[in-house]
Amino acid sequence: MFRRSFGIAVAFLFAAAHAPAQHGAPIPQQLAFTPYHSSGVYEIGETVGWTVTPGPVEPTYSYKWTIRRNNAVVLKEGTLNLSSGKDRIEIAGDEPEMIYVDIEPAGEGPFVGGNTGRNNGHYAVGAAVAPMRIGLAAPRPADFDSFWSEKLSAQAKVPIHAVLTPAETDVAGVQLDSFVLDALGSHAHGYLARPSHEGKFPALILLQYAGVYALNARSVAAHAAEGWLTIDVDSHDKSPSDPSGNIPRSYAMVGNTDRETSYFLDMYLRDSRALDYLFTRPDWDGKTVVLMGTSMGGQQSLVLAGLRPEKITAVLVCVPAGADADGNLHGRKAGYPNWPSDNPDVMKAALYFDPVNFASKIRAPVLAAMGFIDTTSPPSGIFTALNQIPVPKEPLPMVESEHNNLTPDKEHNWDERSKEVLEVLLHGGKFQPRELR
Repeated sequence: MFRRSFGIAVAFLFAAAHAPAQHGAPIPQQLAFTPYHSSGVYEIGETVGWTVTPGPVEPTYSYKWTIRRNNAVVLKEGTLNLSSGKDRIEIAGDEPEMIYVDIEPAGEGPFVGGNTGRNNGHYAVGAAVAPMRIGLAAPRPADFDSFWSEKLSAQAKVPIHAVLTPAETDVAGVQLDSFVLDALGSHAHGYLARPSHEGKFPALILLQYAGVYALNARSVAAHAAEGWLTIDVDSHDKSPSDPSGNIPRSYAMVGNTDRETSYFLDMYLRDSRALDYLFTRPDWDGKTVVLMGTSMGGQQSLVLAGLRPEKITAVLVCVPAGADADGNLHGRKAGYPNWPSDNPDVMKAALYFDPVNFASKIRAPVLAAMGFIDTTSPPSGIFTALNQIPVPKEPLPMVESEHNNLTPDKEHNWDERSKEVLEVLLHGGKFQPRELR
């Protein structure tokens, strides 16, 4: 029996992690970059490069460029000379790696233009060299599995005690509720939406990008209108309709020196509790469970798929965050949560929350989109996670994309492919990952 009261929510589901998206007039493109390989993918021994030409707007500044391995180790530097109408930036790809090229204006600012979504004059281009062979930067902790097994066992002893609250929606044919579930040390919150007619439905679990905000109830209801039993899990212990919930904006840093106190411990356990609750639902079809999220939501999706591999059907993630959390110690650019690499305790604890270390347990096929110039969710970490997954997976390069909130116009292939896969899964089909080409 569920207890009910009333509530409603607003927000935006798949927008992104930390910075606001760019609005207004397009950023002027003073430079254009044509890659030697349009796919952005190279083999070891090939020359990775770009032909640089002036764009529609006359170049205003001089530019210097820096090539970095995994956006961390400087490999080569130079300046652009466009006096002949074009120039080249190139380097030999000599090992499995991501190549990141930073092109910055020289002289006195302020600068405008660029392709990174910031309109500060900066450009970036990226490429992958044998990315399906990028290996672990650091070993997996020896007690990783036992640590998480103990936490799940302890949570299993906590009754779920689901409390559902009817929520208003203008989406026809849908029943929408907010929910609260008891978890180990906190409460899981979110929205649940289902078609209003009787039946058993495939499940779609949505995990949230970084930040503190009210969830988008209408987006959840829209998925239910398509035929999904949809669970949208708030990343925080707060009502999904509450835009703040007294959650600190710097929550990612809370308790980060110890695996027992990290904010992400309770977050991951709340995600697992939502899955527990789904399995009790008589309106779930008993077969299909799809995990989906962007940025920190992608991070949680990969973690949940590895933490609870049973009955997960597919994992669809765009620019998943959190991978290679200690990458700064190993010649790789670390991104969100941006934990300080100069604190040994933080770096030790980080390994227990890094999606890379959950990936080897994943048994469901994975679709993962990565931006080749993404500095929030660096692609080297995403490829590292994918390469630990022992079942078929589909990397989806977004060659010109920074993080999805900065360059949303560069992620059309993710929008199209994820929609296509969801449609297949909704109707009982099987997701067949495509190999990287």
